[in-house]
Amino acid sequence: MTTVAIFPGTFDPITFGHQDVVMRATRIFDQIIVGVAENVAKVPLFSYAQRIEMVKNALTGYNNLQVLGFSNLLVDFAKQHNARVIIRGVRVATDFEHELQLADMNRTLAADIETIFFSSVKQYGYISSTLVKEVAYLGGNISAFVNADVAKALRAK
Repeated sequence: MTTVAIFPGTFDPITFGHQDVVMRATRIFDQIIVGVAENVAKVPLFSYAQRIEMVKNALTGYNNLQVLGFSNLLVDFAKQHNARVIIRGVRVATDFEHELQLADMNRTLAADIETIFFSSVKQYGYISSTLVKEVAYLGGNISAFVNADVAKALRAK
């Protein structure tokens, strides 16, 4: 049986921390879907289409990965793609508390879909899209946090 896992997020923008989770997940699951959430509750810096394109460009070279946008409930998106696993990255304890709430809600909505947490590797544990945007906005060097294409897009914004 093929195990499909979804790694959802806003990815505004995608960071090396996100990319690390994807790389590790591709070694475990048969198929990975990186789901770029439209997320109308947030006001992203990049448009929905731009975020999808940035994620696709950042994640080339994987045979068992696809990048798709979604604007519906995550568990419904997972069911549409026969995904049995939701992947979530966790950097710090406060992330875990929030992610656990989401996992519990998703389990209530769809008991047959499991959430699996990937802890960040030490070198990316402090990176967040929000901090990367702030450093870029203030003119700092973000090359240690995002790929060159994302850095260029941030500088242009």
